[in-house]
Amino acid sequence: MPLPENNTPWPPPQFGAEYAAMRVDDAWYAGDRKRLTQVYAGDQLRPDGRRRLWGRRPPSPGQRDTRLHIRLAADIANTSASLLFSEPPTFTIEDTATQTRLDELTEAGGIANTLLEAAEVAAALGGVFLRVTWDASLAARPLLTAVHADSALPEFRFGILSAVTFWHELPSDNATVWRHLERHEPGRILHGLYQGDADRLGMRVPLVEHPEVAALADSLGEAGDTIETGLPDALTAAYIPNMRPNRAHRGSPLGRSDYQGAHDLFDALDSTWSSWMRDIRLARARLIVPDGYLRSNGAGNGASFDADREIWQTLNIPPTETGAAGITLSQFAIRVAEHQQTAEAIVRQAVQGAGYSAQTFGLGDATAVTATEVVARERRSMITRDTKARYWAPAVADMLHVMLRLDRILGFSTVAAETRPHIQFGDAVSEDPQSTAQTLALLAQAEAASTDTKVRILHPDWSDEQVQAEVDRIREESGTAVPDPITGAPGPPLVPVPQSEPELPFAA
Repeated sequence: MPLPENNTPWPPPQFGAEYAAMRVDDAWYAGDRKRLTQVYAGDQLRPDGRRRLWGRRPPSPGQRDTRLHIRLAADIANTSASLLFSEPPTFTIEDTATQTRLDELTEAGGIANTLLEAAEVAAALGGVFLRVTWDASLAARPLLTAVHADSALPEFRFGILSAVTFWHELPSDNATVWRHLERHEPGRILHGLYQGDADRLGMRVPLVEHPEVAALADSLGEAGDTIETGLPDALTAAYIPNMRPNRAHRGSPLGRSDYQGAHDLFDALDSTWSSWMRDIRLARARLIVPDGYLRSNGAGNGASFDADREIWQTLNIPPTETGAAGITLSQFAIRVAEHQQTAEAIVRQAVQGAGYSAQTFGLGDATAVTATEVVARERRSMITRDTKARYWAPAVADMLHVMLRLDRILGFSTVAAETRPHIQFGDAVSEDPQSTAQTLALLAQAEAASTDTKVRILHPDWSDEQVQAEVDRIREESGTAVPDPITGAPGPPLVPVPQSEPELPFAA
């Protein structure tokens, strides 16, 4: 299928409902108050008939906007990504030379950071795309990048991504919108430049018409707008859904956001905090005093403001009038407990609806515990993490395999890439160093583990060579290694010879 025809409506209408939902999710994820106001300008009421906080009209010029936004949505997306990729995953493949090149690609390209970024975007927008590309002038290796789901038009067959068109808007003026489209198909990548407006793709023009993609046109040369990848059986892009099914759009191949069904809770949380801050503003202390108690600056001298005046307010009450109030203290109460309990209840509902435990967000007992106890308390979050990991593993393995194959086709290396790499996710919760040290001390005291075993417990990510080197150093420092009498090299550790117990006299 070629690139879209001229004057096609844009974004494409086939995913119009999903794109509209992403626009709302993106506003909450960004935490931009102006974007939230724009999103809810035409949808001002909640299902219960109450006006949304961000559906109200913005204040007039010169007035202060007292609405407060709490970035719970961003916190949920960040937590989701951290559970998956806070500890870098491990990528392995059978061939030794290929493993060495794979390590070079993942470390030099910072793929662990790319996955962390992609996972956060996926949690917010319902999914993310991974794309493999290359630029020999930048790096002598294929590059793995993340593309946001609201900048892509995917095509699925039986739930499998068969092609995808990425787009992004180039620097434009007010009347014209320039868009660069990049279509990935098995075996090739197509590029196109369109000149249109906000709602229409417009006319397709040569790539040299815009300076942002003119260099791309030079690299394509006689190929025109097509790059042959040399992989007729593989796609240089993959889609990773955040979670499925998409409850709001049943049957859609796109994933669902962690925010699905939580927008009104986010709005209620902002309303709660705005009310809390309003209580604080209204509770500023005031002394109501008759203005006859105050000293005038004199006729014709005008009036002056004293900073200390923030504690008192004048009223035109004659000080000698019968029943005059005199000096009166006025201060409203701040409903701290009520607002705090309400806010915590809303946060609990929002994060549990997204599939996480309240303890993951600091709600509940904050006493320091071991990693095993943390996993037990946050079991719901761990289940959600494992579920998401099953969506990530196949797609990441596919893209790493494509990178290795392209690496050889493009001449960056000569290693074989016959099999897909295997991905092993890191621990979501790191073990407390003090707890590990206590465990090792107890094992040493009980003589229940060898030095090799204890080193492996302390450094589970070390290779056999690193473990053996550390064991040898420990034996040398502790004096438990016997040097070889000929070479002088450290030998096996000293093994104490058990002493036979003395015979006891026979007692009749």
